[in-house]
Amino acid sequence: MTHLVLGYPSLEVNRDVVEQMVEGGVDLIELQIPFSEPVADGPVISRACQDAIAGGVTVRECLDFAAGLTADFGIPFLFMSYYNILFRYGVERFVEKARSMGIRGFIIPDLPPEEGGGYLELMGRSGLAPIQVFAPTSTAERMGELAAAADGFIYCVARRGVTGARTSFGAGFDAYLKRCREATDLPLAVGFGIRRREDVEYITGKADIAVIGTATIQMVEEEGPGAVGPFLSGLRRN
Repeated sequence: MTHLVLGYPSLEVNRDVVEQMVEGGVDLIELQIPFSEPVADGPVISRACQDAIAGGVTVRECLDFAAGLTADFGIPFLFMSYYNILFRYGVERFVEKARSMGIRGFIIPDLPPEEGGGYLELMGRSGLAPIQVFAPTSTAERMGELAAAADGFIYCVARRGVTGARTSFGAGFDAYLKRCREATDLPLAVGFGIRRREDVEYITGKADIAVIGTATIQMVEEEGPGAVGPFLSGLRRN
């Protein structure tokens, strides 16, 4: 799974990047609607959100753009954002808009399930997946609560902290993923610091989805959109 911030550096570049991602063989794409306080995100994605907002991108433009992507590309798309975006737009209206355009689910990292009953009910009625997030600090009890509210897959944060920094793998990480597996039958996605083929190979067989986020944003900044497809192709086994 790959990730991009809508409106950064522009919607036109986003479109080019999505084409590169699809050509590179990604299985699903996470579309982040920029928010001014992206508390789960590291400096690269936070700056991308701030720049997109400063550039004038609106929630309406993000939704219209996403509708074009779901119509033109035959892979699943998800929305990622923060709850205030849904709240200000109107949660029911936002969920229905996403459903009508073919979005498959949401990742809302600042909305715990005990505070999101109405949201979860709307998602269930609409057939959209309310993806929940496990962290290394999550207890078995908490994982069970999150899994009970989840659908689609579980996003397993690979380490403490925010997105962007490289993740170190080892026995502690393996034990954490084992706890994740014991808590749910849903597929597991691993994100935060996944950026090399060796990272993808390490989690193969332990999880179901590798999430590549910050690495592709940095690549677009440094090398341009055309570098994304070959980079992602190189992450896959031959």
